[in-house]
Amino acid sequence: MKTIDDIDVREIRHKLGLNQSEFWSSIGVTQSGGSRYESGRSIPRPVQALLRLVHIERVDIDKLRKDDFEVIEYLRTHKSDLYKTLKKEAKAKKKEK
Repeated sequence: MKTIDDIDVREIRHKLGLNQSEFWSSIGVTQSGGSRYESGRSIPRPVQALLRLVHIERVDIDKLRKDDFEVIEYLRTHKSDLYKTLKKEAKAKKKEK
């Protein structure tokens, strides 16, 4: 079974109480494709990123805009210290809620 940074994808799906169709369709993957990933096929990096955002970080990707991605990429490549600080602050605020 494939993992995202040593996290079992099937386990995440079970903990969320979702069937394969619900879990995978939320990131644009068919149920049969998701089943193959859960059975051992390599998960492409973009799919891994979407899994992390949607099912681990709990980001509503329907609300993201192209500008958001451009800002994130700029911070990541040009202002890595600022990006890391902002990311830590965002995580701390989530924990407070």
